[in-house]
Amino acid sequence: MLLVRVRLPSCVGLVLVALCVATAFAADDLLNQAQDAFAAGNHAQAIELVSRAITANAQDQRAFVLRGRMHAAMKQPQAAVDDFTKAISLAPSARLFDLRGAEQFKLARINESIADFDAAIKLSPDLERQHWMRGISYYYAGEYDRGRKQFEVYQTFDDNDVENAVWRFLCMARGVGLDEARSSILKIKRDMRVPMMEVYDLFAGKLTVDDVLKAVEAGEPSADELYKRRFYAHLYLGLYYDATGKLAKAREHIALAADKYPIGHYMADVARVHKQLLAK
Repeated sequence: MLLVRVRLPSCVGLVLVALCVATAFAADDLLNQAQDAFAAGNHAQAIELVSRAITANAQDQRAFVLRGRMHAAMKQPQAAVDDFTKAISLAPSARLFDLRGAEQFKLARINESIADFDAAIKLSPDLERQHWMRGISYYYAGEYDRGRKQFEVYQTFDDNDVENAVWRFLCMARGVGLDEARSSILKIKRDMRVPMMEVYDLFAGKLTVDDVLKAVEAGEPSADELYKRRFYAHLYLGLYYDATGKLAKAREHIALAADKYPIGHYMADVARVHKQLLAK
């Protein structure tokens, strides 16, 4: 078969290049406008601008990542998962699997979150030392020994985090019992956040729930600081009561953390997911 090669005039080639460059600049402009709009609190406008960029070029991974991050910030985890899934299909990366894993957890899709965190770590093994989120997902999946090991690895990344010691305790309490969890609780030097050292001593069997609550109110914290203290206190009191089999008290404190004192952090989603699972 004779193949006929069609040569475009050089001017046509230049026009095509110019169109591609113009399209790229237009997409950049839309994404920049979207980020500005989102920063100004105009979330609906920001989403609309990014969606226009996607309509113009459905292969622009940046747009899906940006819209996914926006949906995550707007507490729309399913929409975020959808965007990150599209971004992953265009070019997988550890960062994208990590982002999607966090949103899967927020939807209480625990096994799916673990699969994404595993994929992120496979692509970037250095992530494993710092991946406390995977440890929490292991706990909720009932993978207590894997959770324990994850928190032990995290201890080599940050050995001054009460939360890491507590989550390892929780995994051990479910796996081998409270006594062994207490006797082998990870050593923490000094977590400066109030009331985290009191929380640590509660789990270690040295203080009471009242001691934790008193520490929350001690001094003259600002309103923002007091709010944050109350969130962490009620979250970990709820987890403590859950681990010790006092489910009514666990529900009470978890509800306070999830509903009355939620903060803008992943741990607020942990409180919400825990409340949801306790209700079952």
